[in-house]
Amino acid sequence: MTTLSTAAGRRTGWIPYAALLVLFWGVWGAFSSQPTSRYGYPDGMVYIIWSITMLIPAGAALRGTTFDRRPVAAAYGLIVGLTGAGGQLLLFKALTIGPAYIIFPIIALSPAITVIMALVALKERLTRLAVIGVILALVAIVLFSIAPSDEGAETGPYLILAVLICVAWGVQAYYMRKAALAGVNDATTFGWMTISGLVLIPVALIMMGGFPTGFGWQAPALTAVTQVLNAIGALFLVMAMSRGKASVVAPITNALAPVLTIALSLAVYQTLPSGWQTAGIVLALAGSTLMVYTTEKSAELAVG
Repeated sequence: MTTLSTAAGRRTGWIPYAALLVLFWGVWGAFSSQPTSRYGYPDGMVYIIWSITMLIPAGAALRGTTFDRRPVAAAYGLIVGLTGAGGQLLLFKALTIGPAYIIFPIIALSPAITVIMALVALKERLTRLAVIGVILALVAIVLFSIAPSDEGAETGPYLILAVLICVAWGVQAYYMRKAALAGVNDATTFGWMTISGLVLIPVALIMMGGFPTGFGWQAPALTAVTQVLNAIGALFLVMAMSRGKASVVAPITNALAPVLTIALSLAVYQTLPSGWQTAGIVLALAGSTLMVYTTEKSAELAVG
């Protein structure tokens, strides 16, 4: 009975960390644009400060934990870190040359990459209800990214960058799960993510043409506060991925975080969600409910 209970706990162990991820990324999403919109702070500096704030959760995660020095841990950790941080840098570049309303819907499909890789390469299996939940969540993610288009917008190299970011972040989530299956602990994976982000700081400076000046302390301070939420959320993503199926965790977290962001935006900025976003909220809640329900049901059957 104890063994079955333990197995059931493993089946649902990802849920608390996914919930914390949604909380931190949802709040971060509501306030992340403030440094740029209020103070005109460069996106490149936002990246640099984000990479530095990663040291805070990394230090907490590594405290009392043995850093895995195996080559496989370094390989998976660097793949996860460089695809994540590299995607951030490509996003910064893409947004300087192309419209966000085209770029973000493409990037929003990254969980689909994770789901496909997990189902094919990791042989993960989903019930019919879970499959429906995944589909609803993926559709919701796209709906959240739809914004009114500007007339006369032209295609350009930003489309290639958007596709590369989509693939990079989809692959990142997959390898988080792969690292866990190889026995790499969460702290080690996140430690390599932090190292990767810091290593790419010079690239961000080059893309900005040097260190920008002329900004007061308010801009970097506000950036640091918001990006700490982002960094802690990233740690919870690693922890959720190590405990749950990538084909479930990726779409459910990417679908629910915008729901909280929209709710906070409504409360703080008095901003009403668009029709597309409202539809996305409904689908995200329905899809996540189905996935969590099927996971808990499977756990109950395991115990029973």
